[in-house]
Amino acid sequence: MNTNVEKAGTVTEAAPKQELKRSLKVRHMTMIAIGGAIGTGLFLASGASVSAAGPGGAVLAYLSIGIMVYFIMTSLGEMATLLPISGSFETYATRFVDPAFGFGIGWNYWFSWAITVPCELAAANIIMKFWFPNSSDIMWSALFLTILFLLNYMSARAYGEAEFWFAGIKVVCCVAFIIVGVLVIIGVIGGHSIGFENWRTGDAPFVGGFAGLFGIFMIAGFSFQGTEIVGIAAGESENPEVNVPKAINSVFWRIMIFYIGAIVVISWIIPYTDPNLVNASASNVGVSPFTLVFQRAGFALAASFMNAVILTSVLSCGNSSLYVSTRMLYSMAKEGKAPKMFKHVNSRGVPTYSLYFATLFGLISFLASIYGNSFYVWMLNMSGMTGFITWVGIAVAHYRFRKAYIAQGRDLNDLKYKAKWYPFGPIFAFVLCMIIILGQNYGAFMGSSIDWNGAMAAYCGIPLFLFCYLGYKIVKKTKLVPLQECDFTYKD
Repeated sequence: MNTNVEKAGTVTEAAPKQELKRSLKVRHMTMIAIGGAIGTGLFLASGASVSAAGPGGAVLAYLSIGIMVYFIMTSLGEMATLLPISGSFETYATRFVDPAFGFGIGWNYWFSWAITVPCELAAANIIMKFWFPNSSDIMWSALFLTILFLLNYMSARAYGEAEFWFAGIKVVCCVAFIIVGVLVIIGVIGGHSIGFENWRTGDAPFVGGFAGLFGIFMIAGFSFQGTEIVGIAAGESENPEVNVPKAINSVFWRIMIFYIGAIVVISWIIPYTDPNLVNASASNVGVSPFTLVFQRAGFALAASFMNAVILTSVLSCGNSSLYVSTRMLYSMAKEGKAPKMFKHVNSRGVPTYSLYFATLFGLISFLASIYGNSFYVWMLNMSGMTGFITWVGIAVAHYRFRKAYIAQGRDLNDLKYKAKWYPFGPIFAFVLCMIIILGQNYGAFMGSSIDWNGAMAAYCGIPLFLFCYLGYKIVKKTKLVPLQECDFTYKD
C-alpha cells in the first residue's frame, strides 16, 4: 500500500489517483460505432452519390469503401483488444511506428473532431429553422452545446447511454426505410412493381465512368468516418477483451446492410436523373432521398420525420465529437504530447480540463463560422481530410504491430482478436486511403491553370499533419521504432 508519512509520525493512505472509469457496456460500444458511421452522409449525401455515378456506381463505391473500413476496423480491433487504451491509435502509432508519427496522428485526430463540434452546431441551427424560421442562431447553438457538454461532463456512461439512444433512432429509421422501400419496389405499396427500369435509364447503371466512380469513393469515405471511435471508447469499456471484438464483428455487417440496403432502395425507386437527388441538404431536407421514398409510400409527414431524425444524427455526432476530442487530448497529455493540465480527471472519471478546452474551441470556431462562410467550408474540408489521415495511421500502425509481435517471438494464438487477411487488409486500406487523399480534388490541377483556392480548400488538412509530424520529429529527433523495441506492455 502506498502511504504518506506526516510530521507527527502518523501514517495516512495516499489519495487515490483519478483515472478514466470502465463503464461502457457492449451495447454502448456497438451503438457508438454504428452511430459514428450513420449520419448526414447517408441521410443527405447518398442521393448525390446515385446522381453522380448512377445506381451501379454508387453501390460499387460504397461496397468498396465498406470493405476498406472493415479492414480498418479489424486492424484497430486487434490492437485495441490487446491494448485497450483511451489514446488508441495515437498510442499505437507512437509505440509501433514513430513517436513523431503518433504526435501527428494524435493532434490530427483531435483537430478532426474538435472542429466537427462547430460544424454540427451550424447544421443543427439550419435544421431548427425548418420548424422555427425566425429563431436566433445563437440561442439554438447555446442550447445544444450546453446539452452536449452536460452529457460529457456527467460521465462516460452518460455519453454512452445518450449515444445508444441517438444511434438507436437512426437505426430504426434505416430499418424502416429499407422495409418500406422494398415494399414500394415489389409493388405492395403503390400497386406497381418498379422492376429494373431505373437501372436501365439513360447511361445507368454506371454513369460518368471512372471519374464518377472515383468521386463517390470520397463521398462514401466521408460517410463512414466515425466507426473508429470504438477504439477510443475501448479505454473505458467494462470488458474490452470481450466487448471490442463483439462490437467490431457486429458493427461491420449492420453498417453494410444499412448503407448498401439504403443505396439500393434509393437507386431502385428514384432515377439517377431526378434533380432532387443533388438538392438535399440540412436546409432542404424536403428533398432528402429518404424523404422522397417515404413520400412515395404515402407518408405525409415525411419531411418533418426526417428532419427530426437528422437532428438526432447531428446531436449524436456532436456528442461523439466532444467525447473523442476530450479523450484524445487527455491521452496525449498523459504521454507528454500536450500540456499536463489536460490529464486532470474528476471523481467520475471525466477529463474535465480537456472537456472545457474542447468545448471552448468548438464555441469559438462556431462563432467564427457565423461571420465567415469560407471558414466553415474550410472546417468541413479539414474534418474530412484528417479522418482519412487517421485511417492511414491505423493501417500503418497495425502493419507494424503484427510485424513486431512476431519479431519478438510472441504467439499469434495468444491474441484475443486477430484481424483476418493480414497483411492484405492494412495494405489495401493504406493504398485506397492514399488514393482518396491525393485525389480529393484532382480536378483543380487538370485545367489550363491551377485552381489554387479549390486545391487549398481540399488539401488544407495535409499541412496540419505534416507540420505536427515533421515539427515533433525535428525537435525531438525521433526515429522509426525497431520491431524488437516496440512496447506491448499494458497496465489497466
